[in-house]
Amino acid sequence: MDRQTAIARLAETEEDRVLLARIHDRLTAAEQRNIPAATCFLTPREQALAAQLLPGMALHPFGGCQGAERVVLCWIPDYLEPEAWLQGEDGPVRAVRATFYAGDRLTHRDFLGALMGSGIKRETVGDVYVGEGVCDFAVTREIAPYVLQNLPSAGRTKLHLAPLPLAELAAPAPRVKELRDTVAALRLDAVVAAGFGLSRGRAAQCVESGRTAVNSLPCQKPDRPVAAGDKIAVRGLGKLELAQVTGTTKKGRIGVTIRRYI
Repeated sequence: MDRQTAIARLAETEEDRVLLARIHDRLTAAEQRNIPAATCFLTPREQALAAQLLPGMALHPFGGCQGAERVVLCWIPDYLEPEAWLQGEDGPVRAVRATFYAGDRLTHRDFLGALMGSGIKRETVGDVYVGEGVCDFAVTREIAPYVLQNLPSAGRTKLHLAPLPLAELAAPAPRVKELRDTVAALRLDAVVAAGFGLSRGRAAQCVESGRTAVNSLPCQKPDRPVAAGDKIAVRGLGKLELAQVTGTTKKGRIGVTIRRYI
């Protein structure tokens, strides 16, 4: 499938089309020239689209630390050791630590607002981890010097910014609630119903209305088969993972273990 056809098949909006064209051109050019390259930070949905666009290309996702949600996708030639390049001076990601008066209790939204208000594009910023009096976040290598010099405050709260070694950047452990249930079939609507405590009909409506994504890609088919490891998000309800399929009961129902993110 040629570039234009592949992009047209995957893109749902003009923004998708432009982004996928940029990803395709940057990474295929790097492969042809046998040099390393990286995309901007991509959401899970954008990562899934990129993987479908370039199915035969060995890409390395990297968000600065294990468990990052937003990552850059990298093409790394054979003559480089991937981990060393990603973590090194020539790698695509930098980490920044902002410290502030803990009593101000800044939020994720406060920091994103400050970054965007400083003229920094969202695609150049990865995950943002806010704690008590501290916020660590990932940015692209190119934008890091600008961020360090142009983010004096978040709202009325003064910030002190400093480079942070990537080895010290860490995603907080997700909070999950583990549920055990049985379903009539390994269908999307059945798992959504079990995971969010809905009726099967209500779960089907959530899927058909376009509010549901499986492994970051939208799905409007309630009868879509799902399997262990699949991650499901329903806008307005949250996210869950079908962690395990535990077998069939005497009544023919299928046992499942679901992790719901809280």
